[in-house]
Amino acid sequence: MEMWGDWVIRRILVGIKRVVDYNVRIRVRPDGSGVLTDGVKMTINPFDEIALEEALRLKERSMADEVIVATMGPLDCQQQLRTALAMGADRALHVVIEAPLEPLDVARALLKLIQREQPILTLLGKQTIDDENGQTGPMLAALWDRPQATFASQVEITGGKACITREVDTGLETLEVELPALITADLRLNEPRYVKLPDIMKAKKKPLETLDWNDLGVVRRERFKHLRFQPPAQRQSGIRVKDAAELVAALRQRELV
Repeated sequence: MEMWGDWVIRRILVGIKRVVDYNVRIRVRPDGSGVLTDGVKMTINPFDEIALEEALRLKERSMADEVIVATMGPLDCQQQLRTALAMGADRALHVVIEAPLEPLDVARALLKLIQREQPILTLLGKQTIDDENGQTGPMLAALWDRPQATFASQVEITGGKACITREVDTGLETLEVELPALITADLRLNEPRYVKLPDIMKAKKKPLETLDWNDLGVVRRERFKHLRFQPPAQRQSGIRVKDAAELVAALRQRELV
């Protein structure tokens, strides 16, 4: 194990979320109250899966001796935790709660887990593919009062510091932060490994601890209210035009030019 100053990296904490599989066509409930999830394939949020893969690679490079994966939600979320254990995580923490959560509540709950587990590095996906908020990571770093690097496309750790290449609007930016720190993973950070059947069987014997939300001492608040969900408008059929003049005329008729 590599020594960094007077301490050794012991744990990496990875937060994951259960979401509808990105290959599934989203359907809205007839009453517009939400998205249909009954009988729908659920999976680990893809960006969170990338974050977990990066944690596992750091462990394989002797940068950590334990990778812990954590999630919050109903009992069904344990399926995604088992998948994370099959990928290579050592332990899983499941904070059980049936009610929906907003980013600030999740960040506060993750902080409680950080205080309990004392990870030297916390990894999250940059956002989830359902709510697309992208807020949990920055909020958690602020509550934790530790450095953060978001949208990471490359991570290198040496000497108690992390060097992160992140994607910004104008190109690539390189940051150096002292550990402990929080990093959120972007799409190009890595490609998650394929889970094999023997790994799935081994994951059944790995520890999965359940905790009650109320035991964390975090008060859930509903700051936003979803009034109605509706699917996007169906795409209208196109038209054929003979030449550029007819195209411009059609665009003007639709007030597009």
